[in-house]
Amino acid sequence: MAGGEYELYWQVDGDRLNRLPDNWEGVPHKEDQIDLSGWNWKGRGPYRITFVAKNGAGGVLAEQSVNIYVANSGDAPAALTPASTGPLAGMKFYRDPDSSAKLQADAWRHSRPDDARQMDKIAAESRAVWIGGWNQNVARDVDSVMRAAAAQNSVPVFVVYNIPSRDCGGYSAGGSASADAYRLWIRDVARGLAGRSAVVVLEPDALAQMDCLNSENRSGRTAMLKDAVDVLKSQGAKVYLDAGHARWIEPAEMGRRLRDAGVGSADGFSLNVSNFLAGAENVAYGEKVSAAAGGKHFVVDSSRNGNGSNGEWCNPLGRALGARPTASTGHPLADAFLWLKAPGESDGWCNGGPAAGTWWPEYALDLARRAAY
Repeated sequence: MAGGEYELYWQVDGDRLNRLPDNWEGVPHKEDQIDLSGWNWKGRGPYRITFVAKNGAGGVLAEQSVNIYVANSGDAPAALTPASTGPLAGMKFYRDPDSSAKLQADAWRHSRPDDARQMDKIAAESRAVWIGGWNQNVARDVDSVMRAAAAQNSVPVFVVYNIPSRDCGGYSAGGSASADAYRLWIRDVARGLAGRSAVVVLEPDALAQMDCLNSENRSGRTAMLKDAVDVLKSQGAKVYLDAGHARWIEPAEMGRRLRDAGVGSADGFSLNVSNFLAGAENVAYGEKVSAAAGGKHFVVDSSRNGNGSNGEWCNPLGRALGARPTASTGHPLADAFLWLKAPGESDGWCNGGPAAGTWWPEYALDLARRAAY
């Protein structure tokens, strides 16, 4: 393909795209010089560089990622390494063929074709299935997703969200009525898994938000999470305890909470669920939490962090889709970038949004329009 028929971009750790200009010296090609002297926010690295080729319509033609380590004074030259692998490597994550984004894109296909193409960006990707008290028969519902994933030869990602006193009475308040009810419910979830391959993100904000509870209830919550890890692991699930986000709890304290909640028996922890912090910030925080939690790995919600955070958490304006779901992150501790929050589902009654979890097509459309792809 001739150089004029495509554009080439580079990005660092899933952040904004930077265009490589044309160069006509010798054979026409794309070329740029990148100043690495200020790259110090992750120490020597690795920094994940992704090159993205796009056609004239903005469609992605190809992507390739490498890791780069920045040489400090006296170090050997920076080295490129292949993208790393992890326990989720090679997994194809389940994509709901009847998602709200897919139905919206189809509804707009003729009346709003440009918007339908933007919505296709969301519909084309996998996203997590949230389960909670709204599931009247959670074992049956989990089993249904497992069967649908098997038909795709894929692995579903579940977000388990039913801890008692959930969200400290906030926009997503609710949860099981008692510790005993929660333990029974978790066993119903496990019954639905039935030993089949799945990824489970366990109770977003439950550990980070414990400060709203008294001492007795904090201990009870920790015990419930530890039991849930054991029960879900008994069915072979990959389990990640949620650890909030990088601007919430100090790494040492989060590491302690994770250890108390049984992260030693889990596969790791999750970060940035339903939040907007950029990839590099999540990875830097994850490295510190991992060091305080016995070297455990982590997954990151990249669904809406394409423009990073503006400091708001509830339906902030000007955000963008983040890195597509992948288990090839290029970082030895980051097992996957996942779309845990469904892009386009409201965070709550704020900034003009509907109730938490309600599909909001215009917000979804804005996320897609601002995406770097």
